[in-house]
Amino acid sequence: MRVDVLTLFPGMFAGPMNESMMWKAQDRGLLDLQIHDIRDYTQDKHRKVDDTPYGGGGGMIMRVDVVVRAVEALASAGTPVILMSPQGRLLSHAVAKELAGHEHLILLCGHYEGIDDRVRQLVVTDEISIGDYVLTGGELAAMVVIDAAVRHIPGVLGAEGGADTDSHADGVLEGPHYTRPVAFRGLEVPTILQEGDHTKIEGWRRQEGLRRTWQDRPDLLFDARLTDDEKYLLGQFADEDSASGKASISTK
Repeated sequence: MRVDVLTLFPGMFAGPMNESMMWKAQDRGLLDLQIHDIRDYTQDKHRKVDDTPYGGGGGMIMRVDVVVRAVEALASAGTPVILMSPQGRLLSHAVAKELAGHEHLILLCGHYEGIDDRVRQLVVTDEISIGDYVLTGGELAAMVVIDAAVRHIPGVLGAEGGADTDSHADGVLEGPHYTRPVAFRGLEVPTILQEGDHTKIEGWRRQEGLRRTWQDRPDLLFDARLTDDEKYLLGQFADEDSASGKASISTK
């Protein structure tokens, strides 16, 4: 998979994109990540990428001619050009998996007050937001999108992988994980995890994942793919909450 990032601050990507799974993906030839300085596509001696907004207002606007020139230098027919924007569709597990299915992506990072809207009309094919808040620029959002998508490329996570069992993969959060020591400050690893019965362990992890989702992110359960047994478990959690005086939601 090739990912081209267009940014005014290429140095921001040097650390995060060269560590952990991102480094492994590139080292294994599964990710070709190229960071491009938008200033390289200017045509004046001052390398000017922005200007004052028409109609007044604060801040500077990134120029349409420079940004479009940069995108068109990298894009091929059908290449998704994604603008990092707080106005875009929200990044999710499903969206990340969708992006991982493309052979080539171009991520465009805005800055200052924003990008001339004609860029959206001329070359942008998608807009993605990582949350309902505003960042100084699109660089951090682009790194999040890359990390979330690259995890779905076969071979990146290795044989133990698990992108399809991660939290949010099917609307249910992952259950708790433990390692040595068995006991620490009065807290012990659940006995079932020590007994080696993998069928029981898998069932326990699913149950605790459901419990954690019910407690921390019940909104996810409205769209989760649940069996009748799992729905029954949710009923038990609701009864427990009722007995303890906690509020609960309906998942019907």
